[in-house]
Amino acid sequence: MQEYSTITVKEYSKDWKIQRIIERTLQMMIELCVDIANHIIADKKYRVPTSYSDTFQVLEDEGLISKKQYKTMKKMAQFRNIVVHHYDKIDETIVVNILRQNVKDFLEYRDSVLKIIK
Repeated sequence: MQEYSTITVKEYSKDWKIQRIIERTLQMMIELCVDIANHIIADKKYRVPTSYSDTFQVLEDEGLISKKQYKTMKKMAQFRNIVVHHYDKIDETIVVNILRQNVKDFLEYRDSVLKIIK
């Protein structure tokens, strides 16, 4: 994703291949975060989440991630749902902003997970 971190909305809008690469990669990254969370939840026998967003709520409820991190990951899960279910509603500005500002959130989530599993 680093390769696309400086892309402009105009560049993103003009190239459908780049759009699909970025959208699909973000989708997979978010789904990986959810999958990891679900493994933690199952291992610790926490309540079963009712949605992708709720998966992160369970982690926050159990004190494993911060409220701020929960809110960030909830937005990511909501973005994933838009990518998967509503291609016509993807806001190109939001995608570019995620690339510029939120990729670091995946690294922070990784760090939180590493603390949990140690």
